[in-house]
Amino acid sequence: MESFWQRAHSDPARIALIEPDGAVIRAGELGGRANQLVHGLRARGLETGDVVATLLSNGAPLVSTLLGVMQAGWHYTAINTHLTAPEIADILVDSRAMAFIVDARCSESAIRAAELAGLAPSQCFAVGDVPGFVPFLSIGNGQPTERPEGRIAGQFMQYTSGTTGRPKAVQREIPPFDPDLMVAALAPNLERYDVTPGGDDVHLVTSPMYHMAPLSFAYFSLHFGHTVVLMDGFDAEEALRLIETHRVTTTHMVPTQFHRIARLPDAIKRAYDLGSLRNVMHAAAPCPIDLKHAMIAWWGPVIYEYYGATEGGGTMVTASEWLERPGTVGRPWAGADVKILGDGGEALPPGEVGTVYMKLLLDFAYKDDPEKTASNRKGEYFTVGDVGLLDEDGYLFLCDRKIDMIISGGVNIYPAEVEAVLLAHPRVVDAAVFGVPHAEWGESVQAVVEVAAGPADAGFEAELIAHCEARLARYKCPRAVEFTTALPRDPNGKLYKRILRDPYWRDHDRSI
Repeated sequence: MESFWQRAHSDPARIALIEPDGAVIRAGELGGRANQLVHGLRARGLETGDVVATLLSNGAPLVSTLLGVMQAGWHYTAINTHLTAPEIADILVDSRAMAFIVDARCSESAIRAAELAGLAPSQCFAVGDVPGFVPFLSIGNGQPTERPEGRIAGQFMQYTSGTTGRPKAVQREIPPFDPDLMVAALAPNLERYDVTPGGDDVHLVTSPMYHMAPLSFAYFSLHFGHTVVLMDGFDAEEALRLIETHRVTTTHMVPTQFHRIARLPDAIKRAYDLGSLRNVMHAAAPCPIDLKHAMIAWWGPVIYEYYGATEGGGTMVTASEWLERPGTVGRPWAGADVKILGDGGEALPPGEVGTVYMKLLLDFAYKDDPEKTASNRKGEYFTVGDVGLLDEDGYLFLCDRKIDMIISGGVNIYPAEVEAVLLAHPRVVDAAVFGVPHAEWGESVQAVVEVAAGPADAGFEAELIAHCEARLARYKCPRAVEFTTALPRDPNGKLYKRILRDPYWRDHDRSI
């Protein structure tokens, strides 16, 4: 299989990237920019194993930087553009970033973060005007567009989300491999979803590329010779328009995006031709069963769900398999394995709920944190704290994160199950469920809900509780419902449940 770098040389006129503003970038131009970046940063002193950190929105600068780093033997660290300056600085210091590339939209936090991290002005580069930062384009100015000598495969060094504490870097060694051979070895990352190199495929990026999933799907799509279309901020109808306009064949979404698309008026949904879709991958959060049934009925058997983590993984399930076992996140893909372990580390039989452990595929460590690295390991297996079970045929069903599990009167309650029922109510736009202190039961079930137009009062609270009681055992149902204009989610749909939960527990002794 040819890599992007090889394809850019052999077919430079092919359309590689369509930016959020509609600008078209051809493979030769994009490859040339990536090559110039490598030459330019090497001239500024970057060496094999160094870290390039980015604080960028979706666009050609991000993509060209990624393609440069991955052929120069550097680590690529993407930073969430919504973090505060101290949070960004923590990552810059922890990663020992040697180059910091930012978007002018993040200028205030970028400037402060660079100061806090003690970065020299010569290490800081800006797309747009950021006072004190070197213009991004100057990195490559005057540099050759030819591929650099001494090419070596780079690595992602992604930081965990940090919703339960300070983010930790998932670090892997720089492999002594040719970048083109490394890409060929990692091709199964897309092929497992029945995506193949070449052809007329077009991939739509719907989420910020500081998240590992949209970043990696876009990266491998480029290496497969597919055109990549970028969104900069998700809008449900705009996603449908882009699918029709560019004849999008593959995309990656999260359940929150499915939910927003499914809630569009029928007239809008019917207005767009989505017949080009062949492979729609989704993950990142539990997908309510009713919602997924609706999406498969609308889009057809093109939806693939997977379960994994930045650290590794995982499982995958096709639409047809899922329809036979609604709710599953699939079976381990080739070379992977999953075990369910009890609290004592013992393997549990099919049907019993325990902690999900996945087999290590490529070894990793949490940077400078051997204790955390060891704490999530059981031999060749690791966990991210999810709870689930395997059925008799080896299909994995997730219950929830162990940290989010509610224990009320000694009984385990999984918030994801309750959230799915709330989201099935026609007026519920978004929902979060968590445990709050209760003098008798230890915890009781609390819901926070975003609603569509209409009253959000005591009457509707009672209606929602009754809606749950008709579908769930009473002990699982919310005892109270709070209403909000918007839940605290990042742009990729990840819910910061701790922000909602912490105020209830602030005066109670509970480790979260």
